[in-house]
Amino acid sequence: MNKEKVLVVGGSSGMGLSLARSLLVDGNAVVIAGRSPDRLDRARAALADVGDVRTVAADITREDDIVRLFGECGHLDHIVSTAADIEGAYELLPDLELAAARNVFDSKFFGPLLLAKHGASRLAAHGSITFTSGIAAYRPAPRGSVVAGVNGALASLAYALAVELAPIRVNVVSPGWVDTPIWQHVAGAEASARLDAMAQKLPAGRIGRPDDIADGIRFLMRNGYATGSVLHLDGGHRLV
Repeated sequence: MNKEKVLVVGGSSGMGLSLARSLLVDGNAVVIAGRSPDRLDRARAALADVGDVRTVAADITREDDIVRLFGECGHLDHIVSTAADIEGAYELLPDLELAAARNVFDSKFFGPLLLAKHGASRLAAHGSITFTSGIAAYRPAPRGSVVAGVNGALASLAYALAVELAPIRVNVVSPGWVDTPIWQHVAGAEASARLDAMAQKLPAGRIGRPDDIADGIRFLMRNGYATGSVLHLDGGHRLV
């Protein structure tokens, strides 16, 4: 991939951080955006051995923050969003708080929508936008209705934006179960046991790693024929 400038929203941990590292290794300019200045500082320190990443504190659920973010970023080649606030969302319907459900949609649907709204004009004609959905849309489970809903909505959003924003390309990567810090919110103390049990069921024979998803995002970024696509990286989870 040619040396480019990439905005990674949610890049302070997990899949986003792995993507930022791989892009820096190749000499690209990377801007990481996230809500927590402390987490951004830790991400900058974690990446110091491979490059000088720029960080911007911004809440993508706030439109004024997104306007400011792009004002600070300037020209971009690619926008990637891995951000999601799922705390409190994994509940059976009788226990689900509407505020938690709205937080998921604000961070994982309306946030990406606003990134596209204000970021498209900052992108090069060859540029791309990549969202992150997930296996819940295709293999829903009890307690996962909200996350399933937002992941499915992201795919439809990408289809529509790929048409409206062309020639800018818009795609979605859909991870399966990946060993990232977000699992502590989903499963708490049972996280390791649940991940191990799923690994035994998957055709791939293991749980995903952040680098697996970063590789997929990079593919979507550099393949000029990929738009309006959902790239499934789930170890075969949709098949079992």
